[in-house]
Amino acid sequence: MRLRTLTLAAASGTALLAAGLLPAHASAAASPRSAQEGTVSAADLLAKVTSCSQISNGKYKTDDETSATVPVCGKNGAVFWKADMDIDCDGQRTANCNEDRDPWYQDDTAFHQSDGKPLKAETLPYVVVPSSSSIWNYSGAGIKGGGVVAVIYGNKVEYAVVGDTGPTKIIGEASYATAKALGIDPDPATGGTDSGVTYILFKNSQVSPIESHSAAVSLGDKLAKQFLANN
Repeated sequence: MRLRTLTLAAASGTALLAAGLLPAHASAAASPRSAQEGTVSAADLLAKVTSCSQISNGKYKTDDETSATVPVCGKNGAVFWKADMDIDCDGQRTANCNEDRDPWYQDDTAFHQSDGKPLKAETLPYVVVPSSSSIWNYSGAGIKGGGVVAVIYGNKVEYAVVGDTGPTKIIGEASYATAKALGIDPDPATGGTDSGVTYILFKNSQVSPIESHSAAVSLGDKLAKQFLANN
């Protein structure tokens, strides 16, 4: 995970392809899935996070060049923030996550699979949390590696795990697979979205093994129902 400036994030992927600025394999607009994960709707989850009880000591930037405007908010059983989505392609090298495709690529993630290998950003939905600092200490809030996250964009809910840590002053990043599932351009160099993403992290949760997305969906759906009932 690294600092980044997404200069082309708001550009139309179709226009970039047409202009020859993206290779043909870098489809900038991932096709949204036909159905969301789990049984809890995006609207029901978003209705519970309309106001913020700030638990962070300060606010975060969404990118290195922006001002700090994003607080971490507390709810019963969860923390949440509303930010952008930058694309994390770190971890195991794959066809779309490697040094050639990602200018900021690193071959490791903060948390590892059950076999000790780094996570695989291209296929595993995971979220990046800011490294602990005076602004906020994620572990002190009951957030751990492999914890379940409901990532909401538009009318879609994607369940992911806490898979990597990032800069201490920047928030709003998820893996290639998370973006693709939500219909966000997953290209690590030019993709992401500038706003509109809600991240709800369920406290004291942990998917085992961390690389099992089906386990994340099952646990996430259960915790989302509890979240609705308790808030």
